[in-house]
Amino acid sequence: MIAINNLLNKTKGDRWIWLIIILLSMISILTVYSATGTIAYNKGITVEKYLLFKHVIFVVMGIGMIYIAHLLDYKYYAGISKILMIITIPLLLYTAAFGESINHASRWVKIPVIELTFQTSDLAKLALITFLARMLTKKQENIKDVKKAFIPIMGSVCVIFVLIAWANLSTALMLFGVSILLLIIGRISIKQILMVCAGGSILLLFIVFLGPRSETYKSRVESFLHPERQHSDKTFQADQSKIALATGGVFGKGPGNSTQRNFLPHPYSDFIFAIIVEEYGLMGALTMLVLYMVLLYRCIRIVTRSPKAFGALLAAGLSFSLTIQAFANMAVAVGLGPVTGVPLPLVSMGGTSILFTSIAFGIILSVSKDVEENVKGKKVVVGEIPAMA
Repeated sequence: MIAINNLLNKTKGDRWIWLIIILLSMISILTVYSATGTIAYNKGITVEKYLLFKHVIFVVMGIGMIYIAHLLDYKYYAGISKILMIITIPLLLYTAAFGESINHASRWVKIPVIELTFQTSDLAKLALITFLARMLTKKQENIKDVKKAFIPIMGSVCVIFVLIAWANLSTALMLFGVSILLLIIGRISIKQILMVCAGGSILLLFIVFLGPRSETYKSRVESFLHPERQHSDKTFQADQSKIALATGGVFGKGPGNSTQRNFLPHPYSDFIFAIIVEEYGLMGALTMLVLYMVLLYRCIRIVTRSPKAFGALLAAGLSFSLTIQAFANMAVAVGLGPVTGVPLPLVSMGGTSILFTSIAFGIILSVSKDVEENVKGKKVVVGEIPAMA
């Protein structure tokens, strides 16, 4: 704890969020170490070697990204968001056409030279949320005007939603939900928001029934609503997750003693919460829930104290995205939703997803740092987004 306290003293921004980041990172390393036993065995290498090269390095890099991102004044992310959007849309199109396909889903592109796969939706989430925060801030004077505000803002949301949903519906739906929350906070009229929801529903039906993964989507929903009618192969992941939950008890089997890690597909990513519950029991589950709830509370506190609309919208969008994703992952693991491929933020194993999650945390802390400095009277509050925006 002394080392953690010394580290926190060298950082800026909300100390509670920094503490949550460190705790989630520690939980991630412990759980991934336990959950990667089977995959390491299949690859013919030790867990230590696989873990060190595939996870610990990314966790350390992620914390480094958080530190770098939180040092930059959050106002400059307004200009960066434009660059991200310019990069994101062509990259999503390239992914849909030429990306690495797994289970009929083209979600990844391979980075040349280093040969790492990169999920473009991770970049798209960050790009759209920062861009929406910028647009809603700049359009406040004409926020009720359909041509000047509503159409430009919704154009970006719909384009990103369709491009992601074609191969990754669960991520697209969560991002769409976060966008709606930002529109409400940004004072878009309820009538216009209802129009957006209606349009989104039409796009959703089109993708579900006519998209390349329509059979997968319908099968997962049917398996969730009527598991008794499905073959065991269709409900295998959900069944194994429930076994992990049921055998965990109150205090769990103990670190490294999971048995369902040998049966659950992706126990180190999509179903890592089930492994946490199996090894640490109900107390481990409550600990995870409390950590994300405290994170949401601290972020809302930043939003309400932020003197500028852009900072408030930025912190709100990113915090909603992280916590909704966390609750979605946990809901799937406990059987409250159909199976999806959504990782647990900052806990699940995954290279680029950890890095983009870390950048999101860093931006939130940048807003928090600005709030603290303004409260202490160390800087004059200015009303303009920098010229690069």
